[in-house]
Amino acid sequence: MEQPDLHNPEFYINRELSLLAFNQRVLRQAKDTSVPLLERLRFLFIASHNLDEFFEVRVAAVKQHLALNHPYTHSSNAGISAEETLAQISRFSHEIVSEIYHMLRNILGPELRAEGIDFLDSAQWSHPQKKWIKDFFENEVLPVVSPIALDIAHPFPRLINKSLNFIVTLEGKDGFGRTSGLAIVHAPRSIPRAILLPTTLAKPTQFIFLTDVIYQHVQDLFPGMKVTGCYQFRITRNSDLLFDEESVDDLASALKIRLLDRRYGTAVRLEITDQCPMELAQYLLEKHELKEHEMYRVDGPVNLNRYMSILNLIDRPDLFYPAYTPGIPKILKKKRYLFNAISSEDILLHHPYQSFQPVIDLIRQATLDEHVIAIKQTLYRTGVESEMVQALVDAARAGKEVTAVVELRARFEEASNIELATRLQEAGVLVVYGIVGFKTHAKMMLIVRREEDGLQRYAHLGTGNYHSNTAKQYTDIGYLTKNIDICMDVQLLFHQLTGMGKPQKTTTLLQAPFALFDTLIALIEKEIEFAKQGKHAHIIMRANGLTDEKIIRALYRASMAGVQIDLIIRGICCLRPGIPGVSDHIRVRSVVGRFLEHSRIYYFHNNGKEVLYASSADLMERNLYHRIEVCFPITTEKMIKRVKYECLDLYLEDNCDAWHLLSDGTYEKVTQTSAPLCAQKILLEDLTENVEKPS
Repeated sequence: MEQPDLHNPEFYINRELSLLAFNQRVLRQAKDTSVPLLERLRFLFIASHNLDEFFEVRVAAVKQHLALNHPYTHSSNAGISAEETLAQISRFSHEIVSEIYHMLRNILGPELRAEGIDFLDSAQWSHPQKKWIKDFFENEVLPVVSPIALDIAHPFPRLINKSLNFIVTLEGKDGFGRTSGLAIVHAPRSIPRAILLPTTLAKPTQFIFLTDVIYQHVQDLFPGMKVTGCYQFRITRNSDLLFDEESVDDLASALKIRLLDRRYGTAVRLEITDQCPMELAQYLLEKHELKEHEMYRVDGPVNLNRYMSILNLIDRPDLFYPAYTPGIPKILKKKRYLFNAISSEDILLHHPYQSFQPVIDLIRQATLDEHVIAIKQTLYRTGVESEMVQALVDAARAGKEVTAVVELRARFEEASNIELATRLQEAGVLVVYGIVGFKTHAKMMLIVRREEDGLQRYAHLGTGNYHSNTAKQYTDIGYLTKNIDICMDVQLLFHQLTGMGKPQKTTTLLQAPFALFDTLIALIEKEIEFAKQGKHAHIIMRANGLTDEKIIRALYRASMAGVQIDLIIRGICCLRPGIPGVSDHIRVRSVVGRFLEHSRIYYFHNNGKEVLYASSADLMERNLYHRIEVCFPITTEKMIKRVKYECLDLYLEDNCDAWHLLSDGTYEKVTQTSAPLCAQKILLEDLTENVEKPS
């Protein structure tokens, strides 16, 4: 039988469309009536936010390929051109945008009103409300807004990325005799997009839109003129920061300069109210060099993701997910001094079901421990005001040798990371920025402590960031250990990050961009050999994304050899399951639920001698070849069994939040043919403190 060509583009799913498909799954959560109402609204805002980032990065990249006439032939782009990709993106994105606003207006809006939570249109304002709103406009909006008339002296302004603006049509002459007929009003970002009305004027929870406030009072911005039209719009721009790192002397300074450029990158999308006349819409398209298919008409506010903050203003706990208290492992309840606990056994933490606090407490206890000499840590998306950063600051001020490898280039966090690095440096922390050309995405910490038998090392390795807030929202694995081989490997990697030299071979850890890819391929090949020998062979991989062609081709070869392959891929997946003769033995599912699935777990049956790794790395080119990543082994039989059950088996059985990837690249919600099984709900019941445990 002739072997199929695994380079065939028909065997791959376009990565941009796959990412849009993930956003559609997020949007479906907003439709799910089993999800609490305000959490459904949150999912709607998240879908809008994801779409913004998709245009700022993914669409911008495809347009750059087109503008520069670069080839766009990566297999995971399914062999279609940049032009075809943009056309498909436009079709898919317009469908998603229509669905978002339909849900806001016709599904969630009425359900929220039924619960006493309302977003009032201007036609619904009472006379007392109108007076309060006029005062709000005059006192809060009018002093900070700057209307810009468009004429020879005032050309069309450069509008900030994703800012809320209005195009205004005018009649008459102003005091200088000007009759341009057009003006732009920019809504300052300091003004909230949704304003909670005082309870004395409304039901307990009623909001008004800033857009309606400006619509109703725009005439006040142009005294003596007649406003004949006012229409909201927003421009999305290319926000990727690309520059030659080797050509700059100071990465932080270079990033500060490029951050200003991000606000005025090339336009990639126009959002505009559906009431705007076509001639005005065409005018805005021409000013931003956009085509008509890059325009999105909306029936509602043009910047939905800015409304996420309103969830903090609504006091309705019954409309959110039930609160829970993260659990603490039994060993940490018995031995609260973490150095003693880790010395007695390795500790596995499964966030957010188990608390992230022990990781922060380890630094705090190290700060007060006179025997601790040094602390080393990587920081990717940590936040300037996070508990972890404060703990490191306190440790440095206490005289400990603290080294922090800060990744400045974490996308959309660059400004925060520069501020974070500055704060650490001012406290006496030795701050380095990793290796030029490679983002430091590894999550690891090393503490050196002088004990009776000499210097001892304690390590923490994780799949997620050192941020206590995201540890409450993302599912991740954390591992605390005193294992000599692992700790020595962590020390070696820190020396590599802060110094120079050839990469040294690690004993236990797999590092990208060196050993990780080769080891994963070797483990896949071993399963292929077992399958060819007629033995049971099974691979389970869980990641946020799978786009790497070489990994995909290796999995196809494994499937063709008869290896059973289960993939749990939350977001982008460019592999096509179920292709006859190629991927018959591959199943792909995506789980989208209360928490963002973030753990990366790689399991190989290995003829009964199970191999299981947890990692900071996804199965994507950037992670495997262009980032510093760490993949750490789960070694004890007890821990392997636990991680396999909690992170893999439960998710393969989930029939509440799971979606199957079909061979045509579309997703289908898993149907319940048995009793409901929700992986996240079971883990909440099993691992947290305040949920009644099943008997």
